This record gives sequence, C-alpha cells and structure tokens, in this order.
Amino acid sequence: MINYPIKKKTTTPASDVVEKKTPKYKNAIMANKGMNLEGLLNDSNEYYRANDIAVIYKKPIPIQIVKVDYPSRNKAVIKEAYYKIPSTTDYNGVYKGRYIDFEAKENKNKTSFPLQNVHPHQVEHLKKIALHGGIGFLIVYWIHTNEFFLYPIEKFAPHFDLYLGDGRKSIVYEDFLKEAYLIKEKYMPRLDFLSVVDEYLLK
Repeated sequence: MINYPIKKKTTTPASDVVEKKTPKYKNAIMANKGMNLEGLLNDSNEYYRANDIAVIYKKPIPIQIVKVDYPSRNKAVIKEAYYKIPSTTDYNGVYKGRYIDFEAKENKNKTSFPLQNVHPHQVEHLKKIALHGGIGFLIVYWIHTNEFFLYPIEKFAPHFDLYLGDGRKSIVYEDFLKEAYLIKEKYMPRLDFLSVVDEYLLK
C-alpha cells in the first residue's frame, strides 16, 4: 500500500475571492467540447429516426482503393487507399414526404464564411434538389460564436455564383443573420434543425 501525503484544506475568505470572467463565446464552445458538428448532426438524426420524425443518414465517404493484399483466399487486406471528393453532399433523407439534402460545414473565421469551403458541384446539386421540389440547404457552425445556421440554398446560391464570377470570396456574418436561420441547441435532439426547416418552409 502506498501512503500519499495528506494536504490540509485551506479556505479562502469570501472577501478575497475574485470572480474570473470568461468570454461568452469561450463558455459556449466549452459546452460542445468533444462533439463536432458531424457528431451533433448524427446524434440528432438518430433521434429523428428513433422517434419516426424523419429518416436522414450521413452519406458514406467514397474511397479509391489502390492496393489490396490477399494473404489467403478468404482474407483481403487494404494496403493503400485514398479519400475521393464526395460527388454530392453530406446528408440526405426524407422528411414529411419530401426529399431533404444538405451539406454541413464548420467555420473558424470570426467575421465571414469563406466560400472556397464549398465545392461548386455541391452547390449545383443542392440547386437541382430545390428545383425538383426537394429541400436543400447548408448547415454552418460558427465555432467562434458557437452558433449554428441553416442557410437555404436559394439564399446561398447567389453568393456562390458571384464568387465564381470573381466576386466577393466570403459571406459576412451579418448576411447569415439576415438570410439564414439560427438553430438552437436542445437536450433532445441536440441540434433540432428540422424545426428550423419547418420555419423556413412556412415562409
């Protein structure tokens, strides 16, 4: 048995306690520590499926297999493979009888969202989804402010088209406040983005 020295407890008079102020955004980020946007969305989608609210899944990331070894007839070992650029977006499914499709992005910038973070084929895909009666959008997590926004493709696409035409390279935070929809965190589901989809469809 190892005997550790016992530390004497000391008390600090209330008059000597100084309240330490932590920036609001830092407190918010700590609340989500260990859970990125993908994790929050996966948990929320699992809740939606379990409660028959919607059927939404994350699409698998396509992989290009380059080299495979066969040590025996019934065993194959992948020795070399590469991630391919996804052909469409991150998530898709069905909600209230309508097809739903969206891309999820995390943004580390403090004042704007760089449009280079989105691939042109993803925007074109979401535009076609909306054209054919589906629901297409982006969910963007602003890490600095710990805010989640649902940006309808109808609002997002004009910014991206200008970007492709050598226009502005980003969407400023103020435009998110005007055109996107804030998603509030809850206990269950963690990120209730479908309630925001309902809000968006009513307009």
